[in-house]
Formats: sequence, structure tokens, C-alpha cells
Amino acid sequence: MDVLETSESLDEELYSRQLYVLGLPAMKRLRGAKVLLSGLQGLGAEVAKNLVLMGVGSLTLHDPHPTCWSDLAAQFFLSEQNLGQSRAEASQELVAELNRSVQVCVHPGSITEDLLLNFQVVVLTASDLEEQLKVGTLCHKHRVCFLVADIRGLVGQVFCDFGEDFTVQDPTEADPLRAYIQHITQGSPGILTLRKEADAHHFRDGDLVTFSGIEGMVELNGCAPRPIRVQEDGTLEIGDTTPFSHYLCGGTVIEVKKRKTVNHEPLDAALLQPRVVAQSPQEAHRAHCLHQAFRALHRFQQLCGRTPQPWDPVDAEMVVDLARNLAPLRRTDGEPLEEPLDEALVRTVALSSAGGLSPMAAMLGAVAAQEVLKAVSRKFMPLDQWLYFDALDCLPEDGEPLPTPEDCSPRGCRYDGQIAVFGASFQEELSRQHYLLVGAGAIGCELLKSFALVGLGAKANWSVTVADMDHVERSNLSRQFLFRLQDIGRPKAEVAAEATHRLNSDLRVTSLTHPLDPTTEHIYGDNFFSHVDGVAAALDSFQARSYVAARCIHYLKPLLEAATQGTWGSASVFMPHVTEDYRAPALAVASENAPYPVCTVRHFPSRAEHTLQWARDEFEGLFRLSAETINCHQQAPTSLADTDGLQLQTLLQVVLGVLRQRPETWQDCVVWALGHWQLCFHCGIVQLLRRFPPEKVLEDGTPFWSNPKRCPQPLEFDAKQDTHLLYVLAAANLYAQMHGLPGSRDQHALRKMLKLLPLPDPQHLASTFPNDLASAELGAKHVQRLHEALRVWSMGPPLKPLSFEKDDDSNFHVDFVAAAASLRAQNYGIPPASHAQSKRIVGQIIPAIATATAAVAGLVGLELYKAVGRPRPLRAFRHSYLHLAENHFSRWVPRAPAIQTFHHLQWTCWDRLKVPAGQPERTLKSLLDHLQEQYGLRVKMLLQDTALLYSVRWPPEKQAQHRALRVTELVQHVTGWVPEPGQRVLVLELSCEGEEDDTTFPPLHYEL
Repeated sequence: MDVLETSESLDEELYSRQLYVLGLPAMKRLRGAKVLLSGLQGLGAEVAKNLVLMGVGSLTLHDPHPTCWSDLAAQFFLSEQNLGQSRAEASQELVAELNRSVQVCVHPGSITEDLLLNFQVVVLTASDLEEQLKVGTLCHKHRVCFLVADIRGLVGQVFCDFGEDFTVQDPTEADPLRAYIQHITQGSPGILTLRKEADAHHFRDGDLVTFSGIEGMVELNGCAPRPIRVQEDGTLEIGDTTPFSHYLCGGTVIEVKKRKTVNHEPLDAALLQPRVVAQSPQEAHRAHCLHQAFRALHRFQQLCGRTPQPWDPVDAEMVVDLARNLAPLRRTDGEPLEEPLDEALVRTVALSSAGGLSPMAAMLGAVAAQEVLKAVSRKFMPLDQWLYFDALDCLPEDGEPLPTPEDCSPRGCRYDGQIAVFGASFQEELSRQHYLLVGAGAIGCELLKSFALVGLGAKANWSVTVADMDHVERSNLSRQFLFRLQDIGRPKAEVAAEATHRLNSDLRVTSLTHPLDPTTEHIYGDNFFSHVDGVAAALDSFQARSYVAARCIHYLKPLLEAATQGTWGSASVFMPHVTEDYRAPALAVASENAPYPVCTVRHFPSRAEHTLQWARDEFEGLFRLSAETINCHQQAPTSLADTDGLQLQTLLQVVLGVLRQRPETWQDCVVWALGHWQLCFHCGIVQLLRRFPPEKVLEDGTPFWSNPKRCPQPLEFDAKQDTHLLYVLAAANLYAQMHGLPGSRDQHALRKMLKLLPLPDPQHLASTFPNDLASAELGAKHVQRLHEALRVWSMGPPLKPLSFEKDDDSNFHVDFVAAAASLRAQNYGIPPASHAQSKRIVGQIIPAIATATAAVAGLVGLELYKAVGRPRPLRAFRHSYLHLAENHFSRWVPRAPAIQTFHHLQWTCWDRLKVPAGQPERTLKSLLDHLQEQYGLRVKMLLQDTALLYSVRWPPEKQAQHRALRVTELVQHVTGWVPEPGQRVLVLELSCEGEEDDTTFPPLHYEL
């Protein structure tokens, strides 16, 4: 088969988040791939969407069948206007609109052997078994990767046949392991000791490694991959090092990923000897029963010329009988599988198999698209070979009435596919909801699509509200499929609301562009939440998720939450009084935005992350904070006495530098940038070494420059070295932008200019800028000189502070940080981060891909079915976790909320003490008496947020004074609180006599 030739260069801005998942080689292979997709019902539409968003080279659609009502419950490219039209032809333009760099065409005829030779991958959805076997045999013969994906109600399957000897170039998503070296012995074997902060436990026996940056034993640098053995003490055996030079210091050991070979059986063989993806023997048995159920459904369709009718017991029994009489499955060794058929499971599958559901299509379509990506990119391990996924837990519990054939019969409406599974009465419940979605990013767009297709809040007077403060950016378009090129710059919430309404004109979507945080509780307050039935959160920080979860606990609202990173994903459900509450991982919260120690960053870096933080601080100080300070001084000259010492030093570097005056030309900016290079990477290091010489020893005899401190070396400027040149280019352009001067991108001209410019005098720089190691305070002469310079600079126009923007590759922001960090790493002998790594770390970019976001949104949609309508027990709900790259899928029942006790009281996180204010309003004394009489609680301390309203430790006069005040009067007196319009509750916290250290009483809701 031919690989599509792509003449255009890869659009790295568009695919920036995906590149961090796949890497450039895999992404280029994806851009050259040609895929045939047959079947454009809901599942096929999901596969098509994901492939086009991810940037496959070309996609050929095949489905000549006419659009019908039941398609519209999951097929978002089709609408009522397309009824009777070919699904493929009706979908083509909207599919192509997602990514104009992907060739999207339609094949109107049948699938022939000659046609298959044009593709690298063929995907069949919604096809009968006869076609699957015919096409699968031909694909296996011609080494065309072949996939089958199918959904029957709440059960789905994906099958992969990538042929024999399929080579996976990069089996895992993780970056190669890297660890810093402490020491290497000469011997056979040589023993490598890692630095203390390295994670030795991540290496495994047999891993292949190479090395870089080693001083002394340089023979290892860039050597051919060597196998290692991990010792009990964490050291690594690395083979014979006897003939090598003596190890001195430094260096990094780097994992070399090993290719893997996969052998797949063709479909006809795999049907009888299925290799299933399962995490336990119980899962494997369930998968085998579902495998037999699908075979029986195919046999039913072959015999009857139709699928089973919705919830028809006669049809279901026929399917069970067919499954019972199928040839038994065999293990891979040919022996029969000695497993009983779960007939109740097969029966339930058959009863609910007639429908098509959007959340199921999203989940299975994500998996299928990810397998296509694996086939063409040769990255990540493919499925081996069958995956079965079911969400039968969405159906009524045992003992509850099941849907009836009458309730599930077609209505001639867009929800027929969903009604076939859950019934028309449940559809009515779905349509009478008010839901809030927080976040309109990638997951948010997928959830809005799901809400539109399932008809959530689609009745008159019901609705969905979406809240997001961000605006559409170009980098969003490869995942956030509701947005288009013309939407860039517009508020995400507004664009998403408009696009969702187009998917389902019955659905009213309200957009809000205010963040949901403590500053907007006057907007998202008691009145707002009184009209909300549930909340879905699609947020990218633990802090934001925790706040939304706290609001849901406060207002007793269900919370559906999802998150992804790369091909990892999770979906969770939190139901009032039923499940545990949301808890962000403690380590993740601690590390989110946690700064490194200032001294480490400024003077003693040991990791690439330290150098990047230093470079990021440099950007802020040089190009934003200094400009803001100078502008403030220009508007109202003030004393610099209260300005932070480190900020004053940065001002000195910007205002005085080597120029002594404002720049007027591009060359002036280059002179300043060159001077700053010399200050940071030469003079500053020389000053550091004067204070802490390489031979310095501590009082206990330990060398000062010992692990983790790395002794730096000053750099000598050389315009021939790319990193040196790129630093000056970026710094000079940023300095020019700040001063409103034209810059330049001409590296050749810059290199010629630098040859003619003298390097700044180190003694001049040393006298101009004090050594900040001794103190953060500046001498009077430096402050005076800064005052004088600011007076001169104040006569010019205001400066332009630069705000760091990671996604504009033309603005020099990331270029400056990457170059500065790389030079800093050279100073300290630290392996530098690449430009792409630098951008990801300093921009706090979360790697992302369309498949994972679609999958978790599908999982959330399944829990939505349970959150709506009648109360469900704990066992009905599922938390979910997946890792598409490594074929890991798990779902489990959440924990129940923890119960706390105090004497006779019991409560969970969902409970509160309710006390009405009364008319006339009660006093604090009345409130305290009520709590004692009603709950047996003797309050010793009462707070509103962090403000203390009452304490038994106060003097009796103060206690009496506070007890006499009405509660709202007391709160106003202590905190200055003014009730928001529509506020219904005042939340108070209390501490009581006799409580244990770990007792946390439920909040007191004082009802206004």
C-alpha cells in the first residue's frame, strides 16, 4: 500500500499537545497514513472525528446505507435533514471541516480486494460477520492492518489484526528513563551508583541504557545500548568497564527503549480462540461470555434478517439458545475453555442490544481510533486481540422493573436509539434537567456533544449551562472539536454553546464566561445552584476541581468529573449521601505550582527543571516586572526603599545594563542582550566561584560542592554556537518589544554584528551589579544610581510589559526561556531540556490527545444515566480509569462516604446542621441554646470562615456582649459581611466540648 506524501510541514502549533504524547516521528507517520472506515453510525462517526482531529493523512468513508431516526442518538454529523441520505455522503463535509489538512473522501461502491490495497488500515463498524470475515481475510493476506468495532446497546467490542511480525517501534508512552550518576566503578561488571534523588526502582533487569555528559569515563558517552542488572541496594551493573578511563564526575544514564514484535491471528481463527484484554480471570470469563453473545447476535441476524427487538423476551431467549449451541471456545493452546456460559448475562445483552448510545460510541470509538493510530504510527502496544467493554450497570438493579417492549419501541424521533435501551419514560426524565458544565475545553466539548445527543435538558424551560473564562486558541483545534479556525479569539463558552445548539436545536445552552471560584460566588450563588440538578467538571487543575467539588457538597449536587493526561484518563461520579466526596491526590496538590527553593534555583541548580525555573524568573523580571515598575515610577516617582532587593537588581540590569540609557536601535538591544549574556553566564558564575571556590570545604570536612550541589563553570561567549546566538536573538527581540522598537529574525546578520561588537568588560559589570549572594540589599550608591537612571527613563514613552505566552512560537518567549535554561545547564554540567521539553515544563502544558478525552467523556455519560432519575444504590456507580497506550481499563464501585460519630450523632461529608434564623431573627445565645437542646452540642468556638465569632475562652463580658447580638448582626460586626442578593444560607463552623482531635463537625447552615 502507498503512504500518502505530505508536502506541507507539520503544523506543530495545531498538534502541540498531541506531539507531547506521540513524538515527532510517530506524528509524521500518522500524517502520511491512509485509512478506510466503513460504517458511519454513531461508533463510526466517533472514529472518524478522532482520526481527523489527530491528523491522519487521508480518511475514506464508506457507508451507502440511508440515515434513519435511530442513528441520530449517537451520530453527531447527521441531523433530521439527512434522513434517507447516504450516511457517508451526508457526513463527509462536516468530517472534513474538523481538519482541512486531512483528505476526507467517500467510497460509494462495495469493498473489494483491489480497494483494500490502497490503505494501511481498514476499520469496519456496524458490519455483519460475513463481511468481517471476508475483509479480514483479505487484509491479513495483504498485510493491511484490520479492525472491527461494534456496539450493541451497552456492550461493545474491538478486534485488532495487525498481521504477523508487526513491529512496535515505541511500546510505551513514558519518556525514556533518565537518572543522574553519582559514581561508576572500574570493573567487570562496573557498578553505577545513582544520585540520591534518582528513582532507581524504575529501572528493570534487562533494560538497555546509554550515557551522556560523563567526565572521565568518556567511553560510555553515546555508547551502544548496554543491558543492566538492578542490585538490591539500587545500584546498576552496566557491564565491563575495566578498559575505560577513571570516572571523575557527572553524567546521565538514559534508557534505550526496545522494540517489540506482535503476531496477530486472522479473524476466522481469533473467533474460536479469542485472546481477550482482561485484568483478572473474572474479567476474562466475562469477556468470553460477551464474545459468545456477539457471535449469537450475528447468528440471530443471519437467521432472522434483523436484530432482536428492544426488550423482547422471545428474541432474547432465542439469542441465549444460539449462544448455548455455539461451538465451544478454545484456549490459545487449542484446548477447550472449561468455562460455563453466563446465560443471564447473554440474555441481558440481547434484551438491550437494539439501541445505539452516544456514551458507548464515544468510549469504543476512542479505543478503535487509538488502535488505528498504533497501527500507522508504530507507537504503543496494540490490543491483543479482543477488547470487550460493557456498561450493563446502567440498567435497573435486580428486583427493579425492566424497560418494556412498548416503552422502548421507536417513536420516530432523534432519541430512538436511546429509547430502545432505556425507554421513553427515562428519556423524558433526561430532558427535564438543568445541568452545569464547568470547562469547555477538550473534555467539555465532548461532554456537550454527549448532552446534546442524549437530550439532557432538551425540554422547554430546561437547559444546560456551560462556564469557561478562556478563549479559543489554535492549539485547541486538534482536540476541542466544537471549535473551528474562525472561532480563534472568541470565548470558548459562547462558541461551544452555539455549536451544541446546532447539534440539537431542542437544547438551550447558556454560556457564562466567569470562572467558578471564590471571587464569583455572587454569580454562582444560592439562587444559581437552586436551579441546578447536577454538575459536570472538565477542569485541568486540582485546585479548580476541589473548589467545584466543595460547591457540590455545599449544595448537595451530583458531580461528574473527568480528566486526562496523554492517553491516561479517569472519570468519577460523586453522589450526595451515596458515595465518597472528591479528594484530590495529596502529592499532586502539593506539587501543583509548588516553587523550587529560591537558593537552589538561583545558585545551586542540579536538575533541568531548576534551570527552567531560573530562566522563567529571568523572563518575568527582565521583561514584565521591570517594565511595570518603571511605568509606575514614571507616573508617580516614589522612593525605592520598599522595593524588593532582588527586584532592584533586575531593574539595574534592565535600566543600566551596558547601555546606561534607553535603547534607540536594534543594535542597542543586541548590545544590551550581549551584556546580559555575559553577566548571567560568565561574570555571575565567576562571582559565585569567588565566594565558594571549587576547593571550598565545610567545617566537617565535606566538600562544599558535593551532591546535590554541582560546581559551575563560566562560559565564554561564542557567536558560532547556536545556543549563544539564539539567546542574544531572543533577548534582544524581547528587549526591543518592551521598548516599542523593531526587532529582527535574521540570524546571519546578527552573527555578523556580534563579530564586530566588543564583549562588555567583566570588571565594569561586576562594579555595576552587586553580588546578590551576600545580601538582597543594595548599597546606597546603587539605589542612587537607579534613581538617577529612572528619572532619565521617565522622560520617554511607557514601556510595554511582556506577559509570557507559550503558544505563540513567533514571539521569542519560549525561545528565550529555552536558550537561557540551556546555557544555565551548560554552566552547571546539567543535561539540558530540549526546546519542546522546555515549552511543556515552563508552559505547564498537559499532554493531550483526542482519543483519551473522548473516552473519558463517554465514561462520564454512562454515569450520567445513573445520576438522573430514581435514586441508585452505591453498587450501581462506577469510577473508571484507563490507559489507552497500554490497554488498561478498569471500573470499580466508589467507596461510601466515611461516617463520623460524636456521642449519639452520626454524619458524613454530605450532612450539615440546619438552623433557621427565625422571625424575628434569633440571637447568638438562642443559636447556642438550640444546638445544645437539639443536638446535645456545647459550642466552645464558632467561626465564619476564618473569623472567630465566639469563644468560651473570652472574658465573660465579651461573651455576653456577643451572645446578645443577632447572628447576622454579629457576623457583620466581626467580618464586615454583607449578604449577597438571594443568599439563603450563612455557613458557620463550630468546635464543641468533648470533641477528639480528628473530629470535624458538619457545617452549620444558618438559614436566612
